[in-house]
Amino acid sequence: MPVISTSSRSKSDPNQAIPTQSDGKTFEELRSECLQKGVLFEDPDFPAKDSSLFFSQSVPVNFEWKRPKELCDNPEFIVGGADRTDICQGQLGDCWLLAAIASLTLKKDTLARVVPPDQDFGRRYAGIFHFQFWQHNKWLDIVVDDRLPTVRNRLVMLHSASNNEFWSALLEKAYAKLHGSYEALKGGSTMEAMEDFTGGVGENYDLKSAPSDLFTIMKKALDRGSMMGCSINITSSAESEARTSTGLVKGHAYSITGLEEVEYQGRKVRLIRIRNPWGQVEWNGPWSDDSREWNYVDRAEKTRILQNSTDDGEFWMEFEDFKRNYDTVEICNMTPDALTDDTKRHWEVNLFEGSWIRGSTAGGCRNYIDTFWTNPQFQLQLVDADDEDDVCSVVIALMQKNRRKLRKEGLDLETIGFAVYEAPDDVDQLGKDFFRYNPSKARSRTYINMREVSERFTLPPGRYLLVPTTFQPHHEADFIVRIFSEKKADAIEMGATIDADLPDPPPPSAPEEETDEEKFLRKLFEQLAGSDEAIDVYELQEMLNGVLSRRKEIKFEGLSLHTCHSIINLMDVDNTGKIEFQEFKVFWEKMKKWIMLFLSFDTDRSGKMSSYELRSALNAAGMKLNNRLLAMLGLRFADDKYDIDFDDYLTCIVRLENMFRCFQNMDTQKRGRVRMNMMQFLMLCMNV
Repeated sequence: MPVISTSSRSKSDPNQAIPTQSDGKTFEELRSECLQKGVLFEDPDFPAKDSSLFFSQSVPVNFEWKRPKELCDNPEFIVGGADRTDICQGQLGDCWLLAAIASLTLKKDTLARVVPPDQDFGRRYAGIFHFQFWQHNKWLDIVVDDRLPTVRNRLVMLHSASNNEFWSALLEKAYAKLHGSYEALKGGSTMEAMEDFTGGVGENYDLKSAPSDLFTIMKKALDRGSMMGCSINITSSAESEARTSTGLVKGHAYSITGLEEVEYQGRKVRLIRIRNPWGQVEWNGPWSDDSREWNYVDRAEKTRILQNSTDDGEFWMEFEDFKRNYDTVEICNMTPDALTDDTKRHWEVNLFEGSWIRGSTAGGCRNYIDTFWTNPQFQLQLVDADDEDDVCSVVIALMQKNRRKLRKEGLDLETIGFAVYEAPDDVDQLGKDFFRYNPSKARSRTYINMREVSERFTLPPGRYLLVPTTFQPHHEADFIVRIFSEKKADAIEMGATIDADLPDPPPPSAPEEETDEEKFLRKLFEQLAGSDEAIDVYELQEMLNGVLSRRKEIKFEGLSLHTCHSIINLMDVDNTGKIEFQEFKVFWEKMKKWIMLFLSFDTDRSGKMSSYELRSALNAAGMKLNNRLLAMLGLRFADDKYDIDFDDYLTCIVRLENMFRCFQNMDTQKRGRVRMNMMQFLMLCMNV
């Protein structure tokens, strides 16, 4: 029976925001302390210093950190409700974030979660504010002080069109703190921020190959509370933020804020409303603010749609012009915890956390078939088809974690993707041969260096296997997988069972029945043993090195004393620190099996085996380990080329058998858990 069964399924409450301040105090506690002391909050975790602005360059100008009350006489957190005009881009290249904030203002319930309304510059003002962001299936509460970077008493980052409104500038500061610095926010996808504001899952559409019903898809998404953005691709960095003759900006993130159909000269025209986070620079073609097309629309309809439009960065355009001029649309679908009660479709969600670790679970894509199978594997059971069809709608989203924060360490986004296979019944971790002979049933369209890759599929009911990977092997990253389905689906992590099938070895043969090999070993043993007819660790090392050196198929430089200590601990049943010949014979039978196993994985006869093959070798020896333990063994025993030599292989397998046997001896009721006192724990650790 399994000794332990583990799963990486997240168990955190997705609705409860977690305080993140290093001292563990909540926003309310910190504000109360400041009010009692009569001081304004100064954030030690994100100080008003250059390091909070930039990590890779010197500060280009002399910034001064000032509080809103130093910048105007009557600062307010929100003036007349938070809306899209409160978002004007500063000197930071984070238009992707601003486009998402603009979309956020259209979702009042969602906005109230990200920007809690329990804060202002009134009686309870203490120089501290807080915001909530979704990160990897957790809502985090981020506190900041209200010292903002300025030049000549003007905000230089995100700011509102109103000089006395500060919610958007403080929101940007909190998001910068989440990722380590303002500079960490340079460049990104609108989808990333949309997901951090909602916990939703993103989908991308290429407008040059868009489905014929894209307008309907987008209209339903907007009605469902989804957030949307769009952009125009660039072919070189020189085109970034270049303006076209029609007033559009290339390589720039826009938010989509509305979709309408109007009656125009006897026909229906589909329109889309778009916002430039600069707060200016608009489309000047058909259906722009002052275009003649509006003269042929019913006056009441025109007033309702335009809402006294000015040069505020927001504009309408015909949907067909939109598809011709823009390249990409990003839609952030809400997850169940973010949906309102009147939303018709609620997704079922399964979420797992995992890691790609070099030498054990960082197997790369299918191009690297020898290691591909070692990637984490997840099984998905689709039982019930959708209401409208005989297939199951599934959205799979693979997200790599914390890469923006790791930029200052020189680590950027990994290139990631995933594949889905039809899974056989009753198989735990599928091996190399399965992937060699079975094609995928679905996969991500491409491997790409984005934070998240997501795809929507329709699959027949059945059992499937999901394999998330980096493009190249040996590249490390942490990730989460979210699986959204219209109907309930069961999902489990494969290879998560820890188990050992270690039958008792047969009793050693009587002296008169010994084989020629055993007689040779007895003679050698007796030469080394003293009058007590037993050998210690040094004598065992001499004996094994002598015997194994005769076997030309094994290439190694000798067993270490450490390995021999592990063998003594495994075989020394009477705790004398030595083993007798009968004990040695039992060990030698094990040893011969382990040698054959090693040789079967040392395919090039180099004297080493790939650490990625350790799972297979241990399985053949009767021991199953999960990914976390295999990763630890890989880091402990593999060299810098992800190889394990014979000595380390033997130490690993001997110590594991010893640990399994010790645990099984203590687990008398076969429940997969034991209780021990300090003495028992120390004895167990010393013996292993």
